[in-house]
Amino acid sequence: MTEWRLDAGTGASAQTIALTTAGGVPEVIWWGAALPADEDLAQLAASARQDLTGGMLDALPPLSLCPEPGRAFQGQPGLVLSTAEGAPLLPAFAFERAEQGPGVLRLVSVAEGLRLVHELRAYPTGVIGLRTLLDAKRPVRVHWLAAPVLPAPQDGDIIDVHGKWTREFHLNRTAWSPGIRLRESRTGRSGHEHPPYVIFAGRGATNAAGTALALHYAWSGGHRMVAEELPDGRRQVQFGHAWGAETLTGTHFETAELLALSSTSGLNGIAAAFQRDLRDRVVQWPVPARARPVHYNCWEAVYFDHKLADLAAIADRAADMGAERFVLDDGWFGRRDDDTSSLGDWVVDRRKWPDGLHPLIAHVHKLGMTFGLWFEPEMVNPDSDLMRAHPDWMLGPADQVSGRHQMVLDLSKAEVREYLFNAVSEILAEYPIDYIKWDHNRLLPVVDAAQGRGIYELLGALRKAHPGVEIESCASGGGRIDAGILAHTHRVWLSDSNDALERLRMQHDAALFLPACVTGSHVGPRKSHTSGRVLPMSFRAWVAAQRHFGFEMDLRELTVEEAATLKAVTSWWKANRGWMMAGMIHRLDSDDPAVIAEVQVAQDAGRFVLFAGQAETSTQILPRPLRLSGLEPGATYRVRLLNAEDAPRQSRGPNALKSGELTLSGGALMQRGLQLPVAWPASIWVVEGIRV
Repeated sequence: MTEWRLDAGTGASAQTIALTTAGGVPEVIWWGAALPADEDLAQLAASARQDLTGGMLDALPPLSLCPEPGRAFQGQPGLVLSTAEGAPLLPAFAFERAEQGPGVLRLVSVAEGLRLVHELRAYPTGVIGLRTLLDAKRPVRVHWLAAPVLPAPQDGDIIDVHGKWTREFHLNRTAWSPGIRLRESRTGRSGHEHPPYVIFAGRGATNAAGTALALHYAWSGGHRMVAEELPDGRRQVQFGHAWGAETLTGTHFETAELLALSSTSGLNGIAAAFQRDLRDRVVQWPVPARARPVHYNCWEAVYFDHKLADLAAIADRAADMGAERFVLDDGWFGRRDDDTSSLGDWVVDRRKWPDGLHPLIAHVHKLGMTFGLWFEPEMVNPDSDLMRAHPDWMLGPADQVSGRHQMVLDLSKAEVREYLFNAVSEILAEYPIDYIKWDHNRLLPVVDAAQGRGIYELLGALRKAHPGVEIESCASGGGRIDAGILAHTHRVWLSDSNDALERLRMQHDAALFLPACVTGSHVGPRKSHTSGRVLPMSFRAWVAAQRHFGFEMDLRELTVEEAATLKAVTSWWKANRGWMMAGMIHRLDSDDPAVIAEVQVAQDAGRFVLFAGQAETSTQILPRPLRLSGLEPGATYRVRLLNAEDAPRQSRGPNALKSGELTLSGGALMQRGLQLPVAWPASIWVVEGIRV
């Protein structure tokens, strides 16, 4: 027997993965909270050996990093192969060697004509990344290749994510049971439906307490998750590309990286580590020290109706409200008067813009704002010059159903990537653009991992050629949000819904995985364009201020009172964005299910802001105390309510925060909590705390 361990992280998020082999593919004997440095791994391996009983084979097949069907493993195998001609392959791997360096462990196993490598890498952010690589001497067909397979815990529940357009990032909580929980995205992107995240919450785990393990598959092209309880009671979890996504035979295959986390401080420990990892390691910021700019997007103001005079007037208003970036959305290219034509024809529409975009950009720059532009390069309309010239560039069958009147370009083709690189680069070379909103508005007609690799290659080339340009990943809102795409981009559009009530909940759940600085959130119009709700400006503005803040509406329609509120919230966000965008979001365990609350805490815990949203009417008459999280228990904080003017007329009692400040210890704030005033549904309290 041979054993290894890999450690990452500190404090409540410190974790250990320990492994052993008896001659076959290594298996994990520990994944969880950090083990003592002197833990005897041989004894740990011995303690994991299980008994046998009736109705079983005479040996228990190992739950290895790649369970092998040829070893009589009764569950989902980690590898499904066939020859190039289609005959099944059932390799039996033997362990060959380990390659270990600081923070890296590579375990090599071999079978006839095959080499299987499992790579584990510990990152300074506390995450452990796991990847599987397969090499073959002769071309083979890969139907399924799992990233290194991990044992799942024996207690608690499975929490995964589901959603749809305008209702992204909802959490499923499912009890374990014999058999498989299978989640597969076959849409060619991470997906609204079930993006590639899972949390194994220990029994009784809350946001602030308990144990949890989590995984995130850093891949944008469609994935598969298997959480399986075997007949013998063992549990395994597998992630990989969607089944059959490797459409061609080959001699080299590899999974994306599977990011693993452990927490002994509840779900917030998972959230803090994922937020830190994305912000500090995954995202490659063009200018890391640059403050996140207040964003203005014109889509819900003008749609396709581009007129210089109107957009210049809106830009004037945006600058007056405090915007620092102006983004021109869909409608500037080809003959794009609606969504039925011109995708692929990335030339400025001279009917709308006779002098090009220069007059608008010059006006925006004169106002002190930078300029951003919308693209959807992966897509093509049948009614476009590009499609008429290159029908063979379309991905999928000729008779496929269109989506939003558009088809998909085959990014596995080098000539397609070259065309798109040149088309986008020419615009970026001609115009001073510092930001791209990169959209992706339809599902893929086929499952093909080559498309995912193609978009990474295209984005990588554009980033190298234009390193100062920031890119947002939008896919009908939140249809492509994962660490794979964020390694090439810098912001995600969480949802096409700017309805603040929907956003309040979506942002709350997405905080388990996403930091504030990459999560775009805009103040939408008075009447939501996706839900029809009419919501007050204060609620809309403060909900947007929880993340990377911006506006998306026709600002010329604001009342005097709305403009004053928006300007005040914008000013507050600018004054606080430095520590907020570098801090941590802690979801709060509200005792009132009608209240969705979080506290954002500075890195040094020296200040915080509490957002407590009243999503619906409470069952009890008065608010319940709200316990905070993430503060220093022994520190003293001066606490004040920032928006006391939003108190409804029914709030008529002597609540202390309505009339002045409180000075309380972090321990008191986290154990008893704050007593907030009465609130109407679709309103939010914002409380600021500073350590004294």
